[in-house]
Amino acid sequence: MAARKLGNIVAEKTVFFCCDMQEKFRPAIQYFSDIVVCASRLLEGAKILEIPIVVTEQYSKGLGHTVSDLDISSAVGVYDKTKFSMMLPEVESKLKELCSGGVQHVVLFGIEAHVCVQQTVIDLLEKGIEVHVIADACSSRSQMDRQFAYERFRSMGATVTTSEAILLQLVGNKDHPQFKAIQGLIKVSAPTSGLVKL
Repeated sequence: MAARKLGNIVAEKTVFFCCDMQEKFRPAIQYFSDIVVCASRLLEGAKILEIPIVVTEQYSKGLGHTVSDLDISSAVGVYDKTKFSMMLPEVESKLKELCSGGVQHVVLFGIEAHVCVQQTVIDLLEKGIEVHVIADACSSRSQMDRQFAYERFRSMGATVTTSEAILLQLVGNKDHPQFKAIQGLIKVSAPTSGLVKL
């Protein structure tokens, strides 16, 4: 329990969730191009670290598929949905197959922060899975909605962090065999965008 409150994370017990990063959302979401940059480094980092990736698409028939800027070819599943939460029955079944001893941590990013990301956070926490929401890889149409979603995440016990912080935390040591590869991903800092109010 203490580790959960501190936001510790173990790569071997972790799954990455990429939520609804679809083409039709591009013009409506605040700083969409910036969150795509950060989501891309997360997906590449997961691939390097051999961490499973789950991808969802909200009503892809009407809203299109995941943006081509993101390489989701290594995902263990891409799931179409109409409900807001990523915790579909098929996703829950997949989680039972992943990670010896069960999934303990989910690294979550995508859109919208206050709708599908938020409902996924709630459902994961209810199942006792620790959630790390990646602030620089999540957004909404409204900055107010995004801001209050993050406040709610923290109050519920989720960790709100950044793409660079989570990748380095997963590596944990410069002697990690994949440290250089992860270092290469974060050599260029994440975009400094209006996602952060200075």
